[in-house]
Amino acid sequence: MPELFVEILSEEIPARMQRRAAGDFKKLVTDHLVEAGLTYEGAYASATPRRLILSVQGLPARSAEKREERKGPRVGAPEKALEGFLRASGLASIDAAEIVNDPKKGDFYVARTVVPGREAINVCGEAIVEAVRRFPWPVTMRWGAGSAEAGAMRWVRPMTSIVATFGAENEDPEIVPVAIGDVPVGDTTVGHRFHAPEPIRVRRLDDYAPALTRAKVIVDMDRRRDQILEAAKNAVFALGLELVDDPGLLEEVAGLVEWPVVLVGHFDEATLSLPEEVIRLTIRVNQKYFVTRDASTGQLSNAFVLAANIEASDGGAAIIAGNERVVRARLADARFFWEQDLKNSLEEHLATLGNVTFHDRLGSQLDRVDRIEALAQLIAPRVGADVSLAGRAARLAKADLATGMVGEFPELQGYMGRRYAAVQGEDDAIAAAIEGHYAPVGPSDAVPEGKVAIAVALADKLDQLMFLWAAGEKPTGSGDAFGLRRAALGIIRIILEHKLRLPLRDAAGEGLIRDAWGVHGGSELMESLRPQEPMDASPEERLARAQNFGEGGDQRAFLVDRFVVQQRDAGVPAEVVRAILPTLTSIDLVDITNRIAALTAFLASDDGTTLMAGYRRATNILRAEEKKDGAAVKGAVDAAALVEAEEKALAAAVSEAAGAVSAAVSGENYEAAMAALARLRAPVDAFFEAVHVNADDPALRANRLALLAALRDVTRQVADFSQISG
Repeated sequence: MPELFVEILSEEIPARMQRRAAGDFKKLVTDHLVEAGLTYEGAYASATPRRLILSVQGLPARSAEKREERKGPRVGAPEKALEGFLRASGLASIDAAEIVNDPKKGDFYVARTVVPGREAINVCGEAIVEAVRRFPWPVTMRWGAGSAEAGAMRWVRPMTSIVATFGAENEDPEIVPVAIGDVPVGDTTVGHRFHAPEPIRVRRLDDYAPALTRAKVIVDMDRRRDQILEAAKNAVFALGLELVDDPGLLEEVAGLVEWPVVLVGHFDEATLSLPEEVIRLTIRVNQKYFVTRDASTGQLSNAFVLAANIEASDGGAAIIAGNERVVRARLADARFFWEQDLKNSLEEHLATLGNVTFHDRLGSQLDRVDRIEALAQLIAPRVGADVSLAGRAARLAKADLATGMVGEFPELQGYMGRRYAAVQGEDDAIAAAIEGHYAPVGPSDAVPEGKVAIAVALADKLDQLMFLWAAGEKPTGSGDAFGLRRAALGIIRIILEHKLRLPLRDAAGEGLIRDAWGVHGGSELMESLRPQEPMDASPEERLARAQNFGEGGDQRAFLVDRFVVQQRDAGVPAEVVRAILPTLTSIDLVDITNRIAALTAFLASDDGTTLMAGYRRATNILRAEEKKDGAAVKGAVDAAALVEAEEKALAAAVSEAAGAVSAAVSGENYEAAMAALARLRAPVDAFFEAVHVNADDPALRANRLALLAALRDVTRQVADFSQISG
């Protein structure tokens, strides 16, 4: 069966865009083909620094004809309606339509037409043009003489040619009719820009890939990547070294070269006295080179690996020498920043942050440091950290933002602070906290270790969340410029992974959120952030708004919402978390996760499934009664008014369960609480088998409803089961 082959050659495709571009190109073209009635057996897409490549195999020569049916107006409809129907259906006259009878609506017109199949090569041409015009490049440009015209061709970089062929394996393929500006379209391409610039005729993918390999171009992205990795490992192994694993850099380098030639260079060993990450970033970020380690010691070595895009006649000696000069200069700059930074203490660097604005409503970075320091000292004893160490670490945590090294490499914030702290003799816990307090940055990053680091990390994230939110920087559906979702998730993960009993709110209304406000509760800053009251607000509304603001109610609710999302991502249905929340007097995340674990296990058991069925039956009866009367069913069960043995047994079981569940919940023994609920399974089943709740006797009926309400109240000590579907 025929194959469509396409190569779009341009001056450059940026490395970071290539893999996605290949996938986008394949999807755009194949979607168009399928919509036009052309199925296919398989598709392959790839990219190089200059080419976008697509092969679609197993296409038919023509699309199949389609039979279409369009229902029209009723017989006798106005002339305008008939004219519109004829235009939409493509019929020449109403006589060409069929009349169909509908027993309910009468006779109406139906247009039945046959859309003939089309030559696949023409559909392929349309698919290519449409894909090019709709291509989702993040950035595009115009070029050439027609670039100023309306609707001018846009592409990521100037397009130089297109190969587009269509034909069966045993046939000489035809050139697909494609018209995209003045870009030449045919069946010839070129190889490597320097090694093989001569024209190469292309038939299909099977001959294209080998021909390009002979012309010093490796078409497949994964093959280029794997070849670079293998060659680099082999090259450094011979020197007694190991390549430092860097998948992101490997992917990027594979997108920079069409014919990778791996070379090894060296820099001055004395430079290894710089912090390791400084060397790595200098070489990686600026030059896209890999660093190496000594295989025996694990220490960073002075050898680096680069992938050139040319086979040099001197074996790469000149390329290596040139890159060594650049690396030496880059590392000399890094050494300069390191030495200059060490001329001042972290306290001296910190002082300059008073001139750096953090937020126009929240003051300078130094003002923020003051808040974090006070909050870290407040949190420290609650996580078992030394108060003075936590305060000192928080004081110095942002100092490296003022250093030359972090100014050059913002990615090194925290890392450099730890190194400078170690040089000036700070306690190890302080140095570790300076680096660790930013963690976790992403959902898969490790949380900070060490009690001092935990205290400072929580203080940093709480300050970020509480005060930026109050300053009006709340996250929206489309953005979160200040990373408040990330800060909230960081707080949640630190609490959960270290099992910290730090309630966001306890039974008395105190908690971690109030702590953050309390540090500066009476300050001018707090007053400046207080939202304006509506002119028509009642005194009660004003009091509620003031309390909610002063207690951080909005931020606490946001944290709880983020917790629900975090649990959902961990595999816990949101409805299970929502079922727990209404039962709480304290918002303690560790306690909530313990409740969730017990509830999840209970719901998965036979006892849980059966009791849930009985619970739903009970609540449906209660809901109907409460809807009818407009009030909740209340009142104590009158034991003397119970008639049937089954209702007496249920009343006794509910009374016993109420005490057992209450005691278990108070002791945070949620497995025992679930076990107490499980013992209700049999009496609930027996009750609904034998007892008619809506008895004719109003007193008997009211007593039985009160019994069901008591059953509901017992379960609500553990969870609001009405939140759980199924």
